Amino acid sequence: MLLFIIGLIILVVGGYLYGAFCEKVFGPDDRETPAVKLNDGVDFVVMKDWKNKLIELLNIAGTGPILGPIQGILFGPIAFLTIPIGCVLAGSLHDYFVGMISMRNGGAQVPKLVDKYMGSGMNKIYNVIIWILMLLTGVVFIYTPGDLIVNDMLGMDVNSNIIWVVYAIILLYYVVSTIFPIDQIIGRIYPVFGAILAASAVGIFIGIIRDGGASLYNITNTGLLFSTHPDGQRFIPVFFITVACGIMSGFHGSQATLISRTVQHEKQGRGVFYNMMIAEGFIAMVWAAGAMILFNRGTDITTGATAMVGIISRELMGTIGGFFAVAGVIVLPITSGDTAFRALRLMIAEQFHIDQKSASKRVGLSLVIFIPALLILFFAKSNANGFNLLWRYFGFTNQLVAVFALAMISVYLKTHGKNYWISLIPGLFYTFIVTSYIFHAPIGFGLESRLGLDPSSYVISYTLAAICVVLFYVLINNISKKRRNIIREADGI
Repeated sequence: MLLFIIGLIILVVGGYLYGAFCEKVFGPDDRETPAVKLNDGVDFVVMKDWKNKLIELLNIAGTGPILGPIQGILFGPIAFLTIPIGCVLAGSLHDYFVGMISMRNGGAQVPKLVDKYMGSGMNKIYNVIIWILMLLTGVVFIYTPGDLIVNDMLGMDVNSNIIWVVYAIILLYYVVSTIFPIDQIIGRIYPVFGAILAASAVGIFIGIIRDGGASLYNITNTGLLFSTHPDGQRFIPVFFITVACGIMSGFHGSQATLISRTVQHEKQGRGVFYNMMIAEGFIAMVWAAGAMILFNRGTDITTGATAMVGIISRELMGTIGGFFAVAGVIVLPITSGDTAFRALRLMIAEQFHIDQKSASKRVGLSLVIFIPALLILFFAKSNANGFNLLWRYFGFTNQLVAVFALAMISVYLKTHGKNYWISLIPGLFYTFIVTSYIFHAPIGFGLESRLGLDPSSYVISYTLAAICVVLFYVLINNISKKRRNIIREADGI
């Protein structure tokens, strides 16, 4: 319980202080924002500050900050420290600077920012990765809420035909929210979703406090901070791929750039972008603690994360409260899936210069997006290991995209004569995480296993990852030198 409380203090106090520091580094001013200057009544629309905050939170908080921490707590109470520290120093920083840099560039999506600050070569690579991530995110956020609705709310088999009816309803909502102006659908329905989300998170938190720490201790009693993972997985890098959204997520960049088009004043950015990621960190902490309590009360540690959602909700909030908690978890992916598809539409439109003021062009582009999404969903549902494969690639791609964003932020800060180390250090760390993971993991190169070494050994993967970290640092410096004058002239410095 003590580590949990310390973690919350780090999250709140650290978030307040470091958020103020990040704001000072960026330097928001009174210039016109894209919402005011480029208002088109569709994607560029001035919305109230509280509504921007709520939409940003619901956009970024999918099932990641719930399912990830439930699995991540199996590594031990260390999660109560790494989640808030990572959220303050990396995740919130990432979201804030992406949102603010986008605002300074006419509400540009991340691919356009990568092109401007890192060059067309990097942009081509990034575009492929981010478009794949948006598709995977949208599909994951049809699959997971659909299964939760059928299993936990309707009490039916997720493999029955009813699941496709539920998927169709969710997809229909995504189509509507993707096509219509942001303030007409998302801006109106999200306050209701936000109330459900708040009730579920606060309810689980109250259940944890009521437990009084009696069940909040190391699951395997193997030490103060670490537990022996049931699958023998390494804390580094697997923990940071598993928890992902509760600490940092590349997907968030695509959502921050959406809201950068609806913020009226630059000085509202800290509350909208940085603080809402802190709120997501709180959600992650709460569900990690709830999972630890249930595991220590005897719940099988091999129970799937999705199944744990219902168990935690009912145990800590009772039948009725548990129903609303599950509803809150269902809300999260739905309110991320709709904007994932919306962001993908805008990215493709921006890349190929497709005017989005025309309703017919928005519909046509949306159809292009949803067809492959349906094919991926069908594969994930019809293949026994389909969803597991989908989720692993989603997690890895999510963090890889964040590395690109941190690199872009570092180049922006360095070329503007600002403290670029605040983004470069997290960028170097996550470069090590994603490269060591993909070099070692079975879904990647599986180097140790293929070379006949002990599968638990990370010697080669760690070595190659360290080389990639050095190359990342060299790359940032070279790009900054080559593009310094171009960027400074374009930004009017």
